[in-house]
Amino acid sequence: MENVLRPLIVFGGAVLLAFAVGWAVDRALRRMDARHPETPMWGLLRSGRVPLQAVVFVGLLNVFSDETHLARNHRETVDLCLSLILIGATAWLVLRALTAVVETAFSRYAGLAHDAARVRRVRTQLTLVRRLATTVVVIIAGAAMLLRFPAMEKLGTSMLASAGVMGIVVGIAAQSTLGNLFAGLQIAFGDMVRIGDTVIVDGEWGNVEEITVSYLVVRTWDERRITMPVSYFTNKPFENWSRGGAQMTGTVYLHLDHSAPISAIRAKTEEIVRASDAWDGRSWGLVVTDTTPSTIEVRATMTARNADDIWTLRCEVRERLITWLHREHPYALPRVTTAQAAPEPPHTEPLRAAERDGDSDSDTGTGNGRAGIPDARKPS
Repeated sequence: MENVLRPLIVFGGAVLLAFAVGWAVDRALRRMDARHPETPMWGLLRSGRVPLQAVVFVGLLNVFSDETHLARNHRETVDLCLSLILIGATAWLVLRALTAVVETAFSRYAGLAHDAARVRRVRTQLTLVRRLATTVVVIIAGAAMLLRFPAMEKLGTSMLASAGVMGIVVGIAAQSTLGNLFAGLQIAFGDMVRIGDTVIVDGEWGNVEEITVSYLVVRTWDERRITMPVSYFTNKPFENWSRGGAQMTGTVYLHLDHSAPISAIRAKTEEIVRASDAWDGRSWGLVVTDTTPSTIEVRATMTARNADDIWTLRCEVRERLITWLHREHPYALPRVTTAQAAPEPPHTEPLRAAERDGDSDSDTGTGNGRAGIPDARKPS
């Protein structure tokens, strides 16, 4: 009977105590969240309730497992399994707490800052810091698990003995990976590109959706995702339309006939721009920028709050101007003339040549085509 009660008491007590600790901590965090609603950390820390209960439960089992008198012949294996589970649960709890701290720091900064560009920069930096910290925690937890095996201790000793050679080999083999890692840090703290920025990369227009320590994801306008190594952005030029502010100036080019009414087009452009919700009210303009033998080039400029608005405004101005010109001034649209002058009849030149010959004959007394024939109206 005692052999049955001991395991039940140990396991049951560990479960009850783990749930009690988790409930007490969750209740305390809920009260703190209610008292300080401006700080979301307390509410975010509640997501660590499950890993906390796992840590408490496995820790109690690890301490009181001897009292159960179970698996005495496999004591080392049981201790090893409990240690591995405890290390994993602890790493899980640390990652939840780290996420809560990072999200709290970002939300507090976003609530105080008024510059959207700085908010995106801090978000990018904190995201990369969290990913790096996550990588470090996972590596440490994995190393701690491996060191629990006796064979791994000997392997670790031999690896430390040849650390110099291994470091050189690993450095050469992981040159690209290490380059991306340092490029990610350079992007995060060098403020080159941030999450949410509008960029043009390899002719593709899109927004930066995700930045990791090794790659960057750009979401294009047609909802495609382009994944690129972060080292690309440190080695090659690219366009960042959000750098220094989201406000932009857009252009619309029209090729028109020389007879196009520029003043009327300028007035219509002003009407279209001012009536659009995408215009930010800063400036607009229309000028003739070039001329060719057949057309003139007219450029309309307008400003907007961000890249999306400038694209909408450009399309709207282009469409409405062309529609208005086609309806009110169709002659202003360029045309290609395909008609050609009719060629002269092929017998024109011979006839003219004959006429010239006839004129020369009349001068010698043999004109009118009757050479050697006397005139019948004259007496012989």
